Amino acid sequence: MIVLSLSSGTSVDAIDVAAADLTMSDGEIRMAPLGYREVPYSAELRGLILDALPPAGTTLETVCRIDTGVGQEFAVAASAAAHDLTDGRAELVVSHGQTLFHWTVDGSVRGTLQLGQPAWIAQATGLPVISDLRVNDVAAGGHGAPLASLVDVLLLSDSRRQSLGDDEQRSAALNLGGIANVTVVGADDDPVAFDTGPANALLDAAVRSLSAGRDHADHNGAIAARGQVNPHLFAMLLDHPYYRRLPPKSAGKEDFNARYLAEAIDRAGCHDITSQDLLATLVEVTARTIAAALAPYAVGEVFASGGGTRNPTLMHRLDENLAPARFTTTAELGLDPDAKEAYLFALMGFLSWHGLPGSIPACTGADQPTVAGRITPGANSLRLPTPVIDPPHTLRIVHHPA
Repeated sequence: MIVLSLSSGTSVDAIDVAAADLTMSDGEIRMAPLGYREVPYSAELRGLILDALPPAGTTLETVCRIDTGVGQEFAVAASAAAHDLTDGRAELVVSHGQTLFHWTVDGSVRGTLQLGQPAWIAQATGLPVISDLRVNDVAAGGHGAPLASLVDVLLLSDSRRQSLGDDEQRSAALNLGGIANVTVVGADDDPVAFDTGPANALLDAAVRSLSAGRDHADHNGAIAARGQVNPHLFAMLLDHPYYRRLPPKSAGKEDFNARYLAEAIDRAGCHDITSQDLLATLVEVTARTIAAALAPYAVGEVFASGGGTRNPTLMHRLDENLAPARFTTTAELGLDPDAKEAYLFALMGFLSWHGLPGSIPACTGADQPTVAGRITPGANSLRLPTPVIDPPHTLRIVHHPA
């Protein structure tokens, strides 16, 4: 089956679009990536989304405008990708949408909201669309996150089967989006996955504040590379209660946002901190909290993905803090680090279409595995295949049509 996927992370950088050719046989899924691209949001819609994110207040009118706007811009991106990446052969679209709110109370998730009306995509492409990928897991008592654990467990299981190294060594996948999440896979242990805290969220918030909204990221980590860690602010930021919670757990911009950062700077008495030192401190917070989160598992290797892999300053600090574990990216596993999450959603849609669960309860904390999402029909009658009974155990990336 050829599947298109659409998503946008908490950094609201762009619409991530991927196409994959997927087949499944005897418990093995083979995924052939057909192409990946990033499509910028319109400036108007991106500004509307950023202005509505926590801790900001918003209105139902704005929610409706965002839901419609994201759906329409996803629809344009999907139509172009169906032509350019699949030569019109796409059979299904999977849309994660744009997360606007992740409702957590005392460590439990009560709800999660991803906007981007899928009807616009179905109308534009004529294809069925699977959306709302997180809520079934939440309804089953899970966090609806990190969903990346699905592709991580299957991909690392295949990597371990092919490895000539120590079979007892644990491996970890690390995703560096707005929020960082990890998945740990061991030889005999159940997998573990959870959000560790901020990856790019505080860095991006700081740059937006420092530039009065003219910029949104420390490109190539250039500003942070010129700074020094401020010990007072560093200690204040590490004191966030989230870091003391036990997995499974999830975080979002509800926890780590511009207001939280401003209050931490105020409490630390660092009002005159330079931009270089501020960003260097935030890089170290990300690197240190990820390393601390993985320390109990004694992992031997860590495969990174996500937008944070483009920041060499962050990658260097992670390499230092994660030692002696070997630190690399998912490119070594055959998957583009920028595109991994987009291909995750293609995989989830493929599984849902065949009646298979799209999350792992040991990783999300759900009471049971759930089939992800809801389906919006396309131009033709909706006909699902006979559900597959046995879930897959391996994901193999191939670089020719599956």
